[in-house]
Amino acid sequence: MENKKTLEHLMAAFAGESQANRKYLAYAKKAEAEGKVNAAKLFRAAAEAETLHAHKHFEVAGKIKDTAANLKDAVNGETYEYKDMYPEFLKAAEDEGDQAAIRTFTYALKAEEVHARLYEEALADLDNAEEVFYYLCPVCGNIEKAVPEKCFICNVPGEKFIKY
Repeated sequence: MENKKTLEHLMAAFAGESQANRKYLAYAKKAEAEGKVNAAKLFRAAAEAETLHAHKHFEVAGKIKDTAANLKDAVNGETYEYKDMYPEFLKAAEDEGDQAAIRTFTYALKAEEVHARLYEEALADLDNAEEVFYYLCPVCGNIEKAVPEKCFICNVPGEKFIKY
């Protein structure tokens, strides 16, 4: 995109809408736990609306490429997270003794490394038409290609994994 300021604005809007989506889904989960069904429904509808906005901003910014390029971008993003971002965050949490932050950053760091590897595998095998299933740990975000006995990151039993 040639319009630098507009591109900056599109990417800022993408980030804001993406964060709003995640925030509203978290709010919906909390509202459901409190039995506030109508508020939960509104949060879920708004979250989906924010997703629509985010996707359009990202598309208009020219950030969606072909699948191979998108996989390479995903590898780069996940690699940055597990090699640079989370180690820095983890160190600060350790220095401050924040056990909850240490746990969440550790889970994310280890899961992001797995994600990068899986994206690399998908890129290398992009033209293989054989269907692959993925299994998501609902606690730490680890992804496996087969149901494990337990998650190697957080020890959640394999039967809790969600199939994709």
